This record gives sequence, structure tokens and C-alpha cells, in this order.
Amino acid sequence: MVGFRRASGVLLVLLVVMATTIANGTPVVDKAKNAAESVGDKVSEAATTVGDKAKDAAASVGAKVPGAKAGGASLDVKASGAKGDGKTDDSAAFMAAWKEACAAGSTITVPKGEYLVESLEFKGPCKGPVTLELNGNLKAPATVKTTKPHAGWIDFENLADFTLNGNKAIFDGQGSLAWKANDCAKTGKCNSLPINIRFTGLTNSKIKSITSTNSKLFHMNILNCKNITLEDIGIDAPPESLNTDGIHIGRSNGVNLIGAKIKTGDDCVSIGDGTENLIVENVECGPGHGISIGSLGRYPNEQPVKGVTVRKCLIKNTDNGVRIKTWPGSPPGIASNILFEDITMDNVSTPVLIDQEYCPYGHCKAGVPSKVKLSDVTIKNIKGTSATKVAVKLMCSKGVPCTNIALSDINLVHNGKEGPAVSACSNIKPILSGKLVPAACTEVAKPGP
Repeated sequence: MVGFRRASGVLLVLLVVMATTIANGTPVVDKAKNAAESVGDKVSEAATTVGDKAKDAAASVGAKVPGAKAGGASLDVKASGAKGDGKTDDSAAFMAAWKEACAAGSTITVPKGEYLVESLEFKGPCKGPVTLELNGNLKAPATVKTTKPHAGWIDFENLADFTLNGNKAIFDGQGSLAWKANDCAKTGKCNSLPINIRFTGLTNSKIKSITSTNSKLFHMNILNCKNITLEDIGIDAPPESLNTDGIHIGRSNGVNLIGAKIKTGDDCVSIGDGTENLIVENVECGPGHGISIGSLGRYPNEQPVKGVTVRKCLIKNTDNGVRIKTWPGSPPGIASNILFEDITMDNVSTPVLIDQEYCPYGHCKAGVPSKVKLSDVTIKNIKGTSATKVAVKLMCSKGVPCTNIALSDINLVHNGKEGPAVSACSNIKPILSGKLVPAACTEVAKPGP
């Protein structure tokens, strides 16, 4: 329409010029030519302006936004050769699809089925956001193979704006044979077995609706990540599954774990050194060893733990509830600004525990105080039942006693026959408020269960 109006304008000008030229005796062709060129230049300018604005608008729409969904074509792993029959090794098909998606910033779809895969490494950086959309389950080989330390069965590494949408997909580590082969409890040295799922070096990413079952070692490991969210996470393994921490987080900033159901043979959630600004919320834990910060202080050069919030959780039939554990004889370390709040305990052994003489397997410098400094810890609105007489145990370091540890509104009842619940303390003067059941620090805390 704009072009039509412009053309009509040119024709009108030409007619006017011709009429004027005839009246004045000026050559018609020259005047008409000049007029046409003038109008043509204006039309060209207008078109250029409109074109530039269109280009700017297109660039604006296509600008990258953190956490943006993947663009480009959707890639189906079956188109890359995957069978999804639970018997054929589909590893090569997954890696072929990943290579193509990472090069373009695309979505990979995994249709319904059971996909047998060896170790997979989904590595970046990629050209744009990548989404992995799972509708089928992944299954590991049942064979027990030792790996390099901290290696994973499924690795996601060095990715930005990545989305893993599981749609309740299961990552089955088939770990039962591995648990029997591991003698951690006797030697303190665990075989190097694969972690089910590793997230390393992810930024601005989202992991949603996946379940890890029967991992050979840890279920999920989150390391060196920044600003990632995990939602609707499932962890499922029997109590006898040795050293199968549900979700371990370390050296990461801005991790949000929102909504999880965790059953395992070790810590439901374990929080390692270098973790900052972590939120753990709406987690159901049990069986397992509770939600733990640590263990800390086992190795030199560990980074501080700061800004951890654990709230609105249910812990049931576990060996511990919420705890902080550090090794005796440790190098210096720090854990501070920690909040445990609004947590329900159901038949939990030692629902609230600070243990700065943590010594599993008996392999530690017993009697040498921990040098990990614990400060600014709030334990608030904890209620439910304790399976042990000692419901609250605060055993701090002789070398660097805990400071600014606050207990508020605790209501824990012993459900056994040994009498009412008690609270035991050492090397600490907690800040008390609200109703406290049991009364704070009525006994001296001692090492051991």
C-alpha cells in the first residue's frame, strides 16, 4: 500500500511538471526527470528507514535471553539410530543427536522406550540453548566397572541456558551388584564407581522431573554450577545401597532444589565445601541419613560454606535429621549463615545434630579438635518424633567453639521406651527463644550415636 501511494505521488508530480513546462516553454523531459529523481530519492530513503527498523526489530526478537528455550529444529534420537528396546546399545545415537543439537542450539527429543546406554558426555559450550526432552527411560549396564574418581554415567558439562525436561523419566543405574562389591564400611575407601548423573559447570539452567534409581555411587552430583534450579526430583534406592548420596552439591552458587522425594542408603542431600546461596525446599527424605552439611574438613583448601537455607521439609525413618558434620583434626574451614526451618521429623534418630567429631570407619585423628568454624546457624520450628532419646545434639569443636547458634521453637518427642527426649551439648552456648522441647543442653554431648 505504501509503494502504491508513493508511485501515485510520482505520477502526479510528473503531470504537474509537464503542465508547467508547457506553459513556460521549458523542456518537458528534463523537468520530469529531475522531479522523478527527487521523489525517487525520498522513496528510497523511506524504504531504507523501514528496512532498518525491521532489521532492528528482528534482531531484538532474536536476542539471546538467559534460560531461553532452544531454537532450531527438534532432533529425535530414533532418527539418529536409537532403538529404545532396552537391549541395543543406543549410546552412539544419543551422542550423534547431541553433536548436531549443540552445534545449532536445538531440542533433542527422546520418545517413549527404554534406552540402554554406556557412559554419555553431553558437553558444551554449545552454539545456543539446548533442551533435552525425555519421554523414555535410560538404563545403565549392570556390570560393575571402576572409573576415574568422580566420573559419571551421564555427564552434563559446561553448558549455559540448558534445560533437561524429564517428564518423570528414570535414570536406572542398575547398582545392586556394585553395592555388594564395595567395602567402604570396613576400609573407608570406596571403589571408584560412576555417579548416576553429574552436572558440572552449568549456568542459568533448569533440571525438571527426573528420577535416579539404584545408582552405583552418588545419584546426582552438582559441582561448579551457578544459578540452576532442580524441580520435581526423585531419588530411589534401598537403605542397603552403600554411599549412594541422593543429591550432592559442592562449589556452586545459587542452586535451588525445589521439590524432591528421596529414598536412599546415605544422605538424602549432602552439601559440600564451596556451596553458597543454596535453597533446599519441600524435600521428603527417608529412608536415608538425613540432610547434611558436610562432611567438611577432610581435605586441605576447602572453600567456605555460606548462605544455606533448608526449609519446609519432611524427614522420615532416617539415621539423622538435619546435621552439620566436620572431621576432627581438620584444616581450617568455615560454615556460616545457615538456616534450618519448618521441618517435620517422623521417627528420626537424632533429628538435630552438630557433630564436629565426625569419624566414619574410625579413620580420623580422634582427639584432635576440628578447625572448621561454625557460626550464625539458626534451627527454628523443628517438630515431630525422635527415635533416639537424644533428640538434639550439639557437639562443637574444642578448638574453635560454635558461635551464634540459635534454637527456636523446637518440639521433639521421643517415641521409644527410654524416657523423654533430651538435648546434649558441648563447647557451645546456644541462643534460645520460643518453646523448647526438650529443654536445651540438659546433658553433655559425647561422641558416637
